[in-house]
Amino acid sequence: MTEAKKIAGRRNAAEQLPLVFEHGAASGRDDLLVSERLAAAVSLVDAWPAWPSPVVILTGPAGSGKSHLAQIYRDTADATTIIARPGEGASERAAEGPVLLEDADRAGFDEVELFHVINAVRQHGTTLLITSRSFPPSWNVALPDLASRLKAATVVEIGTPDEDLLGQLITKLFADRQLYIDDKIVSYIVQRMERSFSAAQIVVDRMDKLALARRVKITRGLAAEVLETLETAQVRE
Repeated sequence: MTEAKKIAGRRNAAEQLPLVFEHGAASGRDDLLVSERLAAAVSLVDAWPAWPSPVVILTGPAGSGKSHLAQIYRDTADATTIIARPGEGASERAAEGPVLLEDADRAGFDEVELFHVINAVRQHGTTLLITSRSFPPSWNVALPDLASRLKAATVVEIGTPDEDLLGQLITKLFADRQLYIDDKIVSYIVQRMERSFSAAQIVVDRMDKLALARRVKITRGLAAEVLETLETAQVRE
């Protein structure tokens, strides 16, 4: 075996080592980076319980920050996560205190049960936060009473993060791992990555693990390699 093959073999083996360290997602209010596109949603969550209506719906694309805001609401209001389906006790919990329904458009819900949940919230003076990637009209609700209740809800849209916010987020995600990288590398990443919070987390995680596996510093070349790999994977999907 040539020396080059030996080095390549050691490199491939190193990159396959399970050097995985858990980094808890920063989900507290102080961890939230606020941009103009997120400001309205943040202000509304911060204003709880002084909401304009007892039901608030946060809409936005994947990775836009809905889950982070939902966690802040859950912590602040001591809210209970519910599943709006028969037999799950959702309306009973809504009568007892604030509740949270996440990913309504993807996880789905029983229309009659969600109607009862909203009624319980209104009758008992509690609150309901719903997160969704799409607006309520696209949920194809057939129950007229539920459609009417949803129209009365406060809907706040979260836009995709801009370059400045993504740059701050990437810097923070690296700092959470005790890694401090050059601003030029951050800028390089931001200009070439998918514009979402979830993509930023994936990029930072991949770069960190690859650097650990190879025992090297994080460089522009490493960033380029990770971004190219992610782009290739998306094309294949």
